[in-house]
Parts: sequence; C-alpha cells; structure tokens
Amino acid sequence: MKFSLRAAIVIAVFCAASLAGSGSPGFAIEPGKSVTLTSLSANDQSTPLNVPLLTLVPSPAAQDTASVDNGQQPTLDSDAASDTPPYASLDAAIEAQALPAKVDEDLACLAGTIYFEAKGEPLAGQLAVAQVVMNRSVSGRFPSSICSVVKQPGQFSFIRDGRMPDIARDNAHYRRALAVAKVALDKAWASPAGNALYFHARRVSPGWRLTRVAAIGGHIFYR
Repeated sequence: MKFSLRAAIVIAVFCAASLAGSGSPGFAIEPGKSVTLTSLSANDQSTPLNVPLLTLVPSPAAQDTASVDNGQQPTLDSDAASDTPPYASLDAAIEAQALPAKVDEDLACLAGTIYFEAKGEPLAGQLAVAQVVMNRSVSGRFPSSICSVVKQPGQFSFIRDGRMPDIARDNAHYRRALAVAKVALDKAWASPAGNALYFHARRVSPGWRLTRVAAIGGHIFYR
C-alpha cells in the first residue's frame, strides 16, 4: 500500500474517532463561545470552519432547587423571610411589642413626643405624630436624628431649655407611647400620615399654605 493512501486512511480514522468523542456526556463547552474546527480536504489543505455552539441548559439536578406550593413564588433561602410577624390591626401590632428593659435615646425621644403631643389621641393619631418626627429626620430640611428633630428650638412646646420633662416609667400612657414608638421605628404598621412633615391641633388655624395629608383624631397633618 502506498504511503499516501496509508496516511489518508489513518487521518480518516482519527477524524471519525474525534467526532464520536465530541458527543460524549463528558464533553464540556463554555456557553456563548464559538469553536474553530479544521477539516482536511483531499489535498491536505486546512480550512477553518466556525461552528456556533448551542445554548447549554443545565440539568434539573444542577439547578438551584426551590419550593413552589400552590402558585406561590419559590423561597430559595429560608433565612431571607421577614422576621416581622403579620398583624391583623394596629392595635395588635402595638399589643405585641415587648418593652425593653432599657430605653435608648431615639425610642425615648419618640415616645416622649407621642406622650406629650398625642397621649389622648387614637392609636393611629399617635403613630402619625411619630411618623412626622421620623419623616423630618430623613427629609434633609430638619436635623438628621430623631432626638435632634424633637429638641429643635421652636418646634415642640413641651421642650424646655432643650430638654424633655421627666415621665414616670410606670405611667400607662407612657408605656403605650413606648409601644407605639417601637411600631413606628420598626415600620411594623404603615401610618396614615404618610409623608407628612407638620401637624397642628384642629382647634387652631395657622393658615399654613401646605398640602393636607390626613386628619386623624384631634390633629391635621401636612407636607
């Protein structure tokens, strides 16, 4: 057998083996790329062939598993679920609050404002007063902390010489104010005051040229 014929047979066998191996399960191709193969013509000249790759879809075993039940969205991480329990009402949210043994500064300032400004108001009205203070602290138009907002000169009449009057810790109204303040700080219930930045008692008429947001109990709220 001539050498050229023997070489052609060897090359043909090699190509056939390579093509068979490319379909094996262990053959890995990076998705989104193209591979340049080389075909051998009769005169042994090399001609490149650009072969586009198919999009590879991982098998179900390789995909992240998710629990889907009755049309609910899958939960991939149980730790990502919110720790905040669902509340049927604002009353329930407030009753569920455990009062801390030690009251931090923000909680004390917010609860004190609720106590002095709205302790006789319905719970929604108390929460709305807290919401105004919190809105101010992030508005960029007032001081940037809750206590600084509360103690800003000329804003709240119960503040005297930059300090809040003492309140008995066992006062029932104050304990309720603490619970309302916790609900506000934890965003456990949406306030009807929304983005309000101001409020006044219904009995007065300051003539503000502001947008009215809500009227709750004895207060009217504006932004």
